[in-house]
Amino acid sequence: MLLTWLYVPGDRPDRFAKAVASGADGVILDLEDAVVAGRKAYARDAVAEFLAGPQPLPVQVRVNELTGPDVDADLAAVAAAPGLAGLRLPKVESAATVAAVAARVDTPLHPLIESAVGLESAYAIAGAHPAVASLGLGEADLRSDLGVADDGLLWARGRIVVASRAAGLPPPAMSVYANVADLDGLAASCAAGRRLGFLGRAAIHPRQLPVIAEAFRPADREVALARELLAAVADAQTRGTGTVVLPDGRFADRAMVAAARRVVDLAARYAA
Repeated sequence: MLLTWLYVPGDRPDRFAKAVASGADGVILDLEDAVVAGRKAYARDAVAEFLAGPQPLPVQVRVNELTGPDVDADLAAVAAAPGLAGLRLPKVESAATVAAVAARVDTPLHPLIESAVGLESAYAIAGAHPAVASLGLGEADLRSDLGVADDGLLWARGRIVVASRAAGLPPPAMSVYANVADLDGLAASCAAGRRLGFLGRAAIHPRQLPVIAEAFRPADREVALARELLAAVADAQTRGTGTVVLPDGRFADRAMVAAARRVVDLAARYAA
């Protein structure tokens, strides 16, 4: 249950350690979109050197497009690095592509769906291999492919949430919010994503991290209500009572208990 991820261009090794110390829950070193063609080899070497030792928090690498000329060198350089926590796979469009990568490496995989073709295969991609650890959207590319504005991605976001759940994966994290100066817009976007079932978000600037964490961290009132529900259920079980209705009218069925436990667990994760 990690709420914040910070993207860092792979050709900026001067930012790697700062990113790890930024307060983000995890870091993504980007070898793909953030690095121009002429600096791919430099970025790859810099990332491999940084990941040569263990890291204090999860550090993933977004490799280059799986059908492109750079991905083989990316995998050879970083897939077995001691400090690597997983690979983000861009522009995935089939389960077979993910399975082919899984056959080559031994690390968690995080496919990113960024096209209409990939979106149609979301359920198959989510269940493509046991190495698949999460699913995500590349919203900028998908928006361009579909020719839609932001609200045109509502169905796509819902599909990723459901595909993740159907495959037994954790809730997906949201894609980046490109306007680093618009923190109010970021907060509103995160709130909308949380209502859809997303948990956490990737950032492209450290100033976005506190906004994301605040948006996805359970509020005090939400945690209090969850604990009240769990306590009432525990008391009912002790007394041998099956049905629990709280004083405020909430009916504590199995689904509500599971949701309450998630809230309490997430709150405990971020209590410090």
